[in-house]
Amino acid sequence: MTEAPLAGVLVADLSRVLAGPLVGQTLADLGARVVKVERPGTGDDTRAWAPPVSPSGSTYFDSANRGKESVVLDLADDADRALVAELVARADVVVENFPPATRARLGIDREALLAAHPRLVWCSISGYGAAPAGAGRAGYDFVVQAVSGLMHVTGEPDGPPTKAGVALVDVLTGKDATAGILAALLRRERTGVGGLVEVALLSSAQAALVNQLHAVLGAPTPEPRDADEPAASEPARAGSAHPSIAPYQLLHTADAPLAVAVGTDAQFRVLCAELGEPSLAHDARFATNADRVAHREDLVPLLEDALAGATAEDWEARLLAAGVVAGRVRTISEGLALAREVGLEPTRALHGPAGHGTTLASPIRIDGDARTSPIPPPLLGQHDAALRDWLATPRI
Repeated sequence: MTEAPLAGVLVADLSRVLAGPLVGQTLADLGARVVKVERPGTGDDTRAWAPPVSPSGSTYFDSANRGKESVVLDLADDADRALVAELVARADVVVENFPPATRARLGIDREALLAAHPRLVWCSISGYGAAPAGAGRAGYDFVVQAVSGLMHVTGEPDGPPTKAGVALVDVLTGKDATAGILAALLRRERTGVGGLVEVALLSSAQAALVNQLHAVLGAPTPEPRDADEPAASEPARAGSAHPSIAPYQLLHTADAPLAVAVGTDAQFRVLCAELGEPSLAHDARFATNADRVAHREDLVPLLEDALAGATAEDWEARLLAAGVVAGRVRTISEGLALAREVGLEPTRALHGPAGHGTTLASPIRIDGDARTSPIPPPLLGQHDAALRDWLATPRI
């Protein structure tokens, strides 16, 4: 294995719950030393988000905190707050998701610390940004999925709005924050100056709406239009169907749904041939993608009639062999099995004082290696003594 990209980088992780901790975990996977500061007694909120339970408290906590050291510091205590200030002074990166009022109450002066340590990269994660109108508004993934528009386009057409099956906005915000931190560190290499990285759950959620959001903004026109003025119509819930491509959705087979993604007219012709219905490709209603989108309600029953002759597993193998992208709906365990089957090595072993365990491998591969810290999520305050001694020792 080559040297870790972030070897020598110290991260002070003052965040909790998911988006911020995922940032720290990603930086740890890339080789940074990450010190997680937790409050006395309970630590990170997610240690109590169980079942399932684990030595750290919960598997939820484990999902975002491998590779870190844990120190318990009370930010309401002057002596402990001085240790936090010392950690910040030594750090290359700070990650936090305190509301501005909480930062002020705890005596964490972000602007003063950035001025005192110009090489520092400070990442602030919020729900709705730093402007006064949004700064005091608490942000939770589930609610942001609702207010951003994400839930409005998720679910069946005749059903209620539905959230994603995971805290998707937190995950995406964590990835956006990580990208911003890495860009700031790269700039620091050129200029010697760090800076402030800010991300908001609402902004990350809206960025993730990509084509759906730009359908609302509309295509560029010669006449300027108010950015808040909606296009002719809002995207609506369409289940698994794609608003601009057909067929690109779940289709029923003899036993289970099958995801079929046809991106070109040539692929549609192959699909029709494999289904034993080559004439469909020459039907004027389905000749082009635009035609198929316009006549989706006619097309889907015809395809499902043909698919009813075999199982989802059989069709998946047959269509993949023919070059049509398809896949049956798998459980999470079955998805891990598929990852192993295709050679992705999705899990890694962990070894620590609480015993052996397994973690999901990092999705980032560098020089052929999935960068995943082998250090398990820390127990609450596991590194208290060593870190307190280190922070109390004067720097040379």
